[in-house]
Amino acid sequence: MSPDHRDSHRKRSRPQSDYDDNGGNKRRYRGDDRDSLVIDRDDTVFRYLCPVKKIGSVIGRGGDIVKQLRTETRSKIRIGEAIPGCDERVITIYSPSDETNAFGDGEKVLSPAQDALFRIHDRVVADDAQSEDSPEGEHQVTAKLLVPSDQIGCILGRGGQIVQNIRSETGAQIRIIKDRNMPLCALSSDELIQIYGEMLIVKKAMHQIASRLHENPSRSQNLLSSTMSGGHPPAPLMSHAGGPRLVGIAPLMGSYGRDAGEWSRPLYQPPTNEPPATEFYIRLVSPVENIASVIGKGGALINQLRQETRATIKVDSSRTEGNDCLITISAREVFEDAYSPTIEAAMRLQPKCSDKVERDSGLVSFTTRLLVPSSRIGCILGKGGAIITEMRRMTKANIRVLGKENLPKVASDDDEMVQISGELDVAKDALIQITSRLRANVFDRESAVSALMPVLPYVPVAPD
Repeated sequence: MSPDHRDSHRKRSRPQSDYDDNGGNKRRYRGDDRDSLVIDRDDTVFRYLCPVKKIGSVIGRGGDIVKQLRTETRSKIRIGEAIPGCDERVITIYSPSDETNAFGDGEKVLSPAQDALFRIHDRVVADDAQSEDSPEGEHQVTAKLLVPSDQIGCILGRGGQIVQNIRSETGAQIRIIKDRNMPLCALSSDELIQIYGEMLIVKKAMHQIASRLHENPSRSQNLLSSTMSGGHPPAPLMSHAGGPRLVGIAPLMGSYGRDAGEWSRPLYQPPTNEPPATEFYIRLVSPVENIASVIGKGGALINQLRQETRATIKVDSSRTEGNDCLITISAREVFEDAYSPTIEAAMRLQPKCSDKVERDSGLVSFTTRLLVPSSRIGCILGKGGAIITEMRRMTKANIRVLGKENLPKVASDDDEMVQISGELDVAKDALIQITSRLRANVFDRESAVSALMPVLPYVPVAPD
């Protein structure tokens, strides 16, 4: 953004409050950083989503940790209050874009806000690293950032090219989520960037994404500090949750409310004439010995996956027969939504519930099995086998529809089994192709799925 187009904002004093999360007891404290929430248009701003149960590792007792982070990084850090029904809290981090901190060996520099973002993320995922048995840096973690819709283009790029490049260069799974699948703490103008993978991979992807957000500030970010004294809030700040608060932002500016009739209309009204949602499900067959890695200790892994994908995931122990167990993934979905909770959860579960065989070359082959009703198998096969043949050619995966004699005991009489084999990237491409076709078939929208679907990572792309 050129200096000619930058607005100057006079900073005004306003009280600030944060919260220390100590179980169910929240204690308000006054930090030593008491100036108001005033964000300029050319500031570097990040809004990081922190699970409620981990917010204490960022705040600390009496706010000692967040105070230290502010001092060491020279950035502004604000903790949003907990929202009923939301499992996450918004941490807003910002600093002037022209200030820098030394990074790593001291030869590199980054903005104070970037410095604080990476330190906060490290604290949030530290507990995960200690709770899993994987070597350091190899366990799976997730990072989530809320980004205004007018800024998301610098991450997506035309046709999704930039996010595809970041995914290819880092190996991270990156999703862009919007609309109905947004958390309650998001604003109506927000989109969600979700990064998933091994700890070091996620951090590498975060560096690239944070750099692009730093270089391309939102044109509307100064509205985060708008004064809400009377009248309606600016439209971009209406929340997904509804109600009289700017969810995720209001606690940073002090609470405010309204009497019935004070405003002529509510802050949020659900859009009318929405297409109806339909139940879409996928059934995966997993070896029994893999189920522990799906569920996790005390159900930690499967509960985290349910929360992050917003899909219903059931491991049916009553249908565990022989060496196989049935995993059913489902969600009520609208076909027009770019993001599918069901497909997202299936993609995340695929490495854990597949058979793995190491070849002589040292490469690992993954075999993924799906149960598909006989009435829907035609959308996978195509006329004369045309669709399955084309999917094999495009993905390089071994895709087969097995005969009835090869059905596992967990299958029903009217089921068919689709088997995918190949290296993980190849098997993932094939799973995306198959599940996307099943989804289109459920919605009776197969014409919307080209017979020659391009093989791309599952990254929902928002319209320009």
